[in-house]
Amino acid sequence: MRIMEIALLMLALTACTGEPPSSDAITGGNPRRGLEAIQRYGCGACHRIDGAPGAYGTVGPTLQRIGERAYIAGKLPNSPGNLQQWIRFPQRIVPGNAMPDLDVSEIDARDIAAYLYHQ
Repeated sequence: MRIMEIALLMLALTACTGEPPSSDAITGGNPRRGLEAIQRYGCGACHRIDGAPGAYGTVGPTLQRIGERAYIAGKLPNSPGNLQQWIRFPQRIVPGNAMPDLDVSEIDARDIAAYLYHQ
């Protein structure tokens, strides 16, 4: 999905429920499990992630308010699917970048994306 598609989806879901959609509705993941996965994979060693204990890394970019960004990794339009692909396969998307492939499962990537969009 592109930013416009996400905006339209959010607008449609808001119209149906009267409230903005939750991050788990947008991503198909669970923010609570996402926080656990962030800690398990050690994401905070490189990234600052609000609400994640010990996640004060400065090697990678801060992941605060990632849902408001236009691009992921300066290359991918920001969408739940693209964020999940980046989390799983950063070296396929931008070979040689500093983020290692950590063998993140599809489910964990959905949950991590849900947490990051939830912030």
